[in-house]
Amino acid sequence: MSRIGNNPITIPEGVNVDIQAEKIIVKGKLGELAQDYSDVTFELSDNILTVNRPSNSKDHRAKHGLYRALINNMVEGVSNGFTKELELVGVGYRASNQGQQLDLALGFSHNILFDIAPEVKVETVNEKGKNPIVKLSSHDKQLLGFVAAKIRSFRKPEPYKGKGVRFVGEQIRRKAGKSA
Repeated sequence: MSRIGNNPITIPEGVNVDIQAEKIIVKGKLGELAQDYSDVTFELSDNILTVNRPSNSKDHRAKHGLYRALINNMVEGVSNGFTKELELVGVGYRASNQGQQLDLALGFSHNILFDIAPEVKVETVNEKGKNPIVKLSSHDKQLLGFVAAKIRSFRKPEPYKGKGVRFVGEQIRRKAGKSA
């Protein structure tokens, strides 16, 4: 039994949900998101959206929880939005942005120029004595996670000194060096 799929989704003020045959569209103050769906039905009454499945087959149970989580993230995104922060740990690691283009100096022979999708807002914070921070914010949680993972993949944190691009608050498993 899907526990997540059974939870109702509360639709806040200012968010419109349009349920079509194979697509659901969520509009809010921060933007508009659409999601295709299959094998489930949606029921909207008194600003509460519920997801129903036709049977208890494994495929239907899986999609029940999946679509409930996706729609909940869409409602949360268009009303409040999501943010992720990445920290650049290492000597000489720098970050700057010109509009939607992120310029990263990560210890390679060249800087990495990365064009960010227009739906994601980027901001860089450089304070003296602290690690540079890249702040990403968007109403689309999937796209935000994809962009953050792509930036992190340019220089993943290594286990010996902990240098690299990491999420703020992420714990890196450290290894001991050579024992002489």
